[in-house]
Amino acid sequence: MTETQRETVPMIDDGEPAVALAFLDFARHCALKKLDGLSDEQQRRVLVPSGTSLLGLIRHLTVGERWWFGYHFDPAYPEREWDFEMAVPPEVSIDEIVEQYRAAVIDSNAVIAALGDFETPTARPVRGEPRTLRWVVAHMTSEVARHAGHADILREQLDGVTGR
Repeated sequence: MTETQRETVPMIDDGEPAVALAFLDFARHCALKKLDGLSDEQQRRVLVPSGTSLLGLIRHLTVGERWWFGYHFDPAYPEREWDFEMAVPPEVSIDEIVEQYRAAVIDSNAVIAALGDFETPTARPVRGEPRTLRWVVAHMTSEVARHAGHADILREQLDGVTGR
């Protein structure tokens, strides 16, 4: 099968922060591009027993960005119920989900830039202990890449399109 969405991985090698952030942004881009060219119905279609859809993955990733970079690094970030589920209510538009994800990524990147140092600890503990910005960036990169892989499989099931 031809990989019609294949892109080259980042070739940046200018130090830990630059490399880490390039790969995080690449994974984010790969997850989001899985929506390209699909109808509303296809983006919402559930193809696996877990209830996951492409649009649900993007919604889930949005919450993850807010949770890790907003909530954990900003002690003033509001307490709330965090809904990591994949379900997307039918009244929520695709544009709204995509815009929310893009805004969350912009906000996360602003937090990373403001903190500046990968040694900066989280303001709120992670499983009882602070973690560094380095750890959160690595964790988010693995989470986004993992879900981008799920999106690859869902996209292939929908219309045969593959590639990172």
